[in-house]
Amino acid sequence: MAINTLATATLFMNTLDKVAIREAVTGWMDANTGQVIYNGGSEVKIPKMSVQGLGDYDRDNGYQQGGVTLEYETRKMTQDRGRKFQLDPIDINENNFVTTAAAVMGEFQRMYVVPEIDAYRISKIAAETIEAKKAGMVQYGYTPGATGTSALRKMKEGVKAIRELYNGPLVCHATPDFIMELEMELAGKITNTTFSKGGVDTAVPSVDGVPIVSTPSNRMYTAITIYDGKTAGQEQGGYVKGTTAKDINFFICPRTTPIAVTKQDIMRIFDPTVNQKLNAWQMDYRRFHDIWVLDNKLDSIYMNIKDAAPSEV
Repeated sequence: MAINTLATATLFMNTLDKVAIREAVTGWMDANTGQVIYNGGSEVKIPKMSVQGLGDYDRDNGYQQGGVTLEYETRKMTQDRGRKFQLDPIDINENNFVTTAAAVMGEFQRMYVVPEIDAYRISKIAAETIEAKKAGMVQYGYTPGATGTSALRKMKEGVKAIRELYNGPLVCHATPDFIMELEMELAGKITNTTFSKGGVDTAVPSVDGVPIVSTPSNRMYTAITIYDGKTAGQEQGGYVKGTTAKDINFFICPRTTPIAVTKQDIMRIFDPTVNQKLNAWQMDYRRFHDIWVLDNKLDSIYMNIKDAAPSEV
């Protein structure tokens, strides 16, 4: 009996979307897509609101007129990524295709898709924060564990800098090296808090009520180079650390600051009788994704970088 490839593709697509959000360390950023208008394709519309402050109440004339501006910025998802996979029917049969395909796509997403989404998001946040040059929001030249330094103080300085302007829930992404120094400094005293990402609650360490999400060092770069999968030397695809990139120790921002979107295009599955090129099952995977920080929120991100500041800063 032939497999219902349309139903199978839809099932894979829905499952892989959920897994991408759940397994990405930056998956919590997708919760902010509730603010976004998305009607398919690569474009999204992001609301940007501004209001005026309080004025004096006049007993004769009443309230002072206030202004509210709500406009939608159209942004385009710049990351249009994909891969094609083919499975020889000699290696699988109709009865175990779904199981085999699920294993292949699951491994592909876990090993390559999710890390790239995380690294891209973090590098873009870092690049825009550095470019914004908001006073006191980027610190360079700290190596976790260096003599005479305090990881706890570094984090508290970051929280304080943001708290000058924002009082809402914050999130910290930190490398394992930085978290280890915090835990050693607060031996037996560091507290855990519940952090929700992609519908899954996880216990993570926290400082001053700020959850600290452990993030692999190879996703904590200020810039990455994304391989196109076809140019000589880039056939393996994925990403690498950018040539001018610096290593990030940690960054802190309000939960509402980054607006991230990741959408899988309609996944296509062709069985061997339909595939015109090879006698093989073919799976086409394509994913749009991007992240934005609105201009009026660029002063809400604190970035701590391991390397020394570049000479032009």
